[in-house]
Amino acid sequence: MLNKSLIALAFGGLAIGMTEFTMMGILPDIANDLKIDIPTAGHLIALYAMGVVVGAPILVLFTGKYPPKIVLLFLMLLFVVFNGLFAIAPEYNTLLISRFMSGLPHGAFFGVGSVVAAQLAGKGKEAQAISIMFTGMTIANLAGVPIGTYIGHHYSWRYTYLFISTLGLLTFIAIYYWLPKIEANQDGNLFGQLNFFKRWEAWLLVAIISIGTGGLFAWISYIAPMVTNVSKLDPNRVPFIMVLVGLGMFFGNLFGGKLADSISPTKAAMASFLAMALCLVVVYFTAHIEWMAYVMAFITGLIAFTIGSPLQMMLITTAKGSETLAAAAGQASFNIGNTLGAFFGGIPIALGFAYNTPVLIGVGMASVGVILSFIFFRFVVVKKGV
Repeated sequence: MLNKSLIALAFGGLAIGMTEFTMMGILPDIANDLKIDIPTAGHLIALYAMGVVVGAPILVLFTGKYPPKIVLLFLMLLFVVFNGLFAIAPEYNTLLISRFMSGLPHGAFFGVGSVVAAQLAGKGKEAQAISIMFTGMTIANLAGVPIGTYIGHHYSWRYTYLFISTLGLLTFIAIYYWLPKIEANQDGNLFGQLNFFKRWEAWLLVAIISIGTGGLFAWISYIAPMVTNVSKLDPNRVPFIMVLVGLGMFFGNLFGGKLADSISPTKAAMASFLAMALCLVVVYFTAHIEWMAYVMAFITGLIAFTIGSPLQMMLITTAKGSETLAAAAGQASFNIGNTLGAFFGGIPIALGFAYNTPVLIGVGMASVGVILSFIFFRFVVVKKGV
């Protein structure tokens, strides 16, 4: 039977996943409502990512002396308030501010939640426990985002974010009733955790995540134009493609947790990045085959999302005494990977190449992830016994 505490954390993953990824689906609706163009509306996506990067270390540092349950409740309260403000903001500048603020608790929630999940897990099942928390994020992509997009298209994008804010409130209640009291870490001090970032392996982990996961985002950022222009699918089939991606992510996330507990997080990360690179090669050469678009949407989503739990465990096991800050920094690094993958993946399209060429950028980034993970394994895991 699933631990109710992990289910409460998964609710948080669902709410956070929806607030981050639904924006891509309803961006035209927001632009039309505010009478602005799509690139201008797109600033709402970038500001959220910036909020994640800024909020992850700051909120973890200044809440580190409090019990994790209190911290998670505080973070989810911020989530509810700022997503609610975003839903009712009267004009563009207010939307920008509230969107940035709604990103602040994202990384800290997953950072604190990862450490809590690992502590609640049985011996040797820490990565699987973390994967259950991230299941909420995959369910967001599988069901939450399509639901939120439907509400935004047919009613109002504001109702979508009121719905997301309500999910945050349900998460707050679930954490309050289902998460046990865990003592705060009294060994560390406010800025003592920052010592972790004086070590070269900390920055190696940041590079692994920021570059390696860019392979995923170079693919998924341009999947819609790829399947419509190269695979020649009807645009109405794109939502089904995204459901297949989400379904693959759901199973891949759970498999990644089991893999990390079975063969070690670093070996699992190397295997995941290598499989991702090979999978993206297949995507590139089969993108013109219509039926393969459906098959590879599921398979690539599955393989790409095996990476989450192994990377979180690499951070936690390396950063003794700074586990929460490291896990939160990992979430910030994921968002850097999102930005880098989308940016570099867009370059060949801007140069006039076909819409399947971004996946070649993804191959390169995932391959760098393999190399950096091997360096981490050779000089940190083997030499230092982490």
